[in-house]
Amino acid sequence: MRQHVSLRGIGEGDPPFSYASLPHLRYFADVLDESRYAPVPNDWAVGLCDVVDSTGAIAQGRYRAVNFAGAAVIAAVRNALKGVPFGFAFGGDGASILVAPSDRAAVGTALAATAAWVRAELKLDLRTALIPVAALRAAGMDLRVARYSASEHADYAMFTGGGLTLADTLMKRGDYTLEPTADGPRPDLTGLSCRFEPLAVKDGVVLSLIVVPRQGADRVRVRETLAAVLSAVEASPAAGRPLPPQGPSMRPPWSGIEAEAAAAGPLAGSRILRRVAVFVRACLAYAVFRIGLPLGGFSPRTYRRHLAANADFRKFDDGLRLTIACPHATADAIEAQLTAARAAGLLRFGLTRQDSAVVTCISPSVMSAGHVHFVDGADGGYARAAQQLKADLA
Repeated sequence: MRQHVSLRGIGEGDPPFSYASLPHLRYFADVLDESRYAPVPNDWAVGLCDVVDSTGAIAQGRYRAVNFAGAAVIAAVRNALKGVPFGFAFGGDGASILVAPSDRAAVGTALAATAAWVRAELKLDLRTALIPVAALRAAGMDLRVARYSASEHADYAMFTGGGLTLADTLMKRGDYTLEPTADGPRPDLTGLSCRFEPLAVKDGVVLSLIVVPRQGADRVRVRETLAAVLSAVEASPAAGRPLPPQGPSMRPPWSGIEAEAAAAGPLAGSRILRRVAVFVRACLAYAVFRIGLPLGGFSPRTYRRHLAANADFRKFDDGLRLTIACPHATADAIEAQLTAARAAGLLRFGLTRQDSAVVTCISPSVMSAGHVHFVDGADGGYARAAQQLKADLA
């Protein structure tokens, strides 16, 4: 770590801040309203990760592994905190996590252990960092958070203020880096899976989009532009949801077992036994979902409906991020709106179109409705959009 910053709370007389106490935003358009966000105290931190050269990995057809690596960090932290609510945002090839002072040691250990696991099992380099919020404010940026409820069972953190963007920059230049703990304990990745088929779009496209305001741009006009984009999405079939209401179809049990076997943890010290155990569980799950009949109190139909409702396909973290299914005409209209706004000096953006979407799941218990599901484009999604955005910024 190259810097040291003293940590202090935001207000001495304020009640203690907690993510769990934040009000739920029920309508996604409300994430554009800055008054809905609460300041994160200075003594908190941001945990981050991203896959180094994710674009190269995606070019090799490894988009599933890239998504798996980013989601693994959230799964590891969720298990390390033993169910305590915390704010997180999935970014396709990485993730951002809001860290309370009392959780810094546990989260730091989980981040470092997951980076080592990703390197050993997925053959990817996962960069991780734990950055004090005080350092972000000392550099002139703010960090504010809101809690958007995708459904009554699942919510996701939204961020504004520029702090998250700065944190990503600091991580990538090597500040506050956490070294992978190759000789430490494996991360607990219970619940991490990707057993569902890619979701193809008929007569349309899956659009992955990242939009960031231009520094110094008129905030009112930027918000109006983003609101217009969201209105176009809402007017499209199924309001842009890439998952059908009944949820996606299950993949064959032999598909994708390598990553899940790696995440399953040691079983009698044997990788072969892990694969066998994961394959048996996958066969059972496949049969239950194919038949569709309740089993021991578990309803596959209910689970899939909750999966579709809980899906994380839209977010705001210092910019708008969407992975939506829409007609080609809607995608064209959105791109035209954004191109005009970029020419007016309001924003920058990157987008990519693909034929289908993929979903990566964290479901510690199939008996609970609180499972979360991260949606990304099947041909690079957010990572490709981020590359276009980077070129636009350059």
